[in-house]
Amino acid sequence: MARYTGAVCRLCRRDGTKLFLKGAKCFSEKCPVEKRNFPPGQHGQSRKAKKVVGYGLQLREKQKAKRIYFTLETQFRAYYQKASNKTGVTGELLLQQLETRLDNVAYRLGFAISRRQARQLVRHGHVQVNGRKVNIPSFQCKVGDEVAIREGSKSIPILEEAKNFASGQNSVAWLDINRDNFSGKVLALPKREDVNLPINEQLIVELYSK
Repeated sequence: MARYTGAVCRLCRRDGTKLFLKGAKCFSEKCPVEKRNFPPGQHGQSRKAKKVVGYGLQLREKQKAKRIYFTLETQFRAYYQKASNKTGVTGELLLQQLETRLDNVAYRLGFAISRRQARQLVRHGHVQVNGRKVNIPSFQCKVGDEVAIREGSKSIPILEEAKNFASGQNSVAWLDINRDNFSGKVLALPKREDVNLPINEQLIVELYSK
């Protein structure tokens, strides 16, 4: 499956906002968006900024969400279709599905300093759900699920680094987090106010509903 493997900081600069793809670097002065807040490329600084409206604005919001959660178009569209078939606010239901992906839950629990790193932890089989190993990043967690680092994986050096990083972040209301034991439990489905990311989900809904 094709995935973007280039420098993720270029994606933030292209969108003109922080997508929080590099963990601690995004909160430091080393963040490229802070140092070079213009599009990447040879002529990025001299190119006149064009006002993005209509379809272009809707497309940009969709691309931002895909980049933040590391999903491809087919998978992202499937999330939208599932959300649109449910009763409720489609945009919020879409974000709810993205937030309850296992790789994102692992990130929110403080197992990794970025969603990309959390995805790698899951793929390498270091994460378990309800006592069973799950190595599928897109696995949908449900209310009551207990997510933890497997016992034999708790000595991985990046976990301690992630723990220190997470301790300085805001708590997640919909998760019960045990940082010392590298475990947690899904207490409820996330609400819109729990998703503190630069995404306008309504524009994504408008794009797909055409």
